[in-house]
Amino acid sequence: MGDLSHPALSGAKGRKMSLPDLFPSLFRYKAWADEELHALAAALDGDAHPDKRHLAIRILNHIHVVDRIFAGNLTGRPHGYAGTNTPGTPEAAELLAAVRETDAWYIGYASGLSEAELAEDLDFTFTDGGHGRMSRAEMLMQVITHGGYHRGAVGRILAECGLQPPRDIYPASCTTASHLAERPAELWQLLHMKRYG
Repeated sequence: MGDLSHPALSGAKGRKMSLPDLFPSLFRYKAWADEELHALAAALDGDAHPDKRHLAIRILNHIHVVDRIFAGNLTGRPHGYAGTNTPGTPEAAELLAAVRETDAWYIGYASGLSEAELAEDLDFTFTDGGHGRMSRAEMLMQVITHGGYHRGAVGRILAECGLQPPRDIYPASCTTASHLAERPAELWQLLHMKRYG
């Protein structure tokens, strides 16, 4: 595995970030990006754009379902899904609450993994019954890249409806977090407003 030296992937004060440090950082980024996008999707006018709003929420729900499926694969526990989306579409607020819980789970899970655990191969079953085998690191990267791909699709829908999609880029989340880390009162206010406001 090893160290990553790209500036956007560096830790505090330019030190190199190891893979065990990278994954929690990527999942904090994912949680940040999910918050930004869910807020905009929920604000999309359902009267003016009913089909596009529905599609955006369906895509966000698909991301969440796949996240939950891989959480089950990572822990060896049944995930309870027969497919990569649910038959019905949840309300935006209900979905966001579930996404927040899952994002927090991934941050906690990724925070406790060693290089050896990241490299360990795990067997699992796809929702279509096929057999799969991936390392923990590969599964975690699947969750990160899959979510990013589909957030881009939702961003395109928002743009078509006249809303500016958020800047879903890793350095933006790092910059926001590092600048606010120097001002804890503002960081608390931002997190409080995003979670409860």
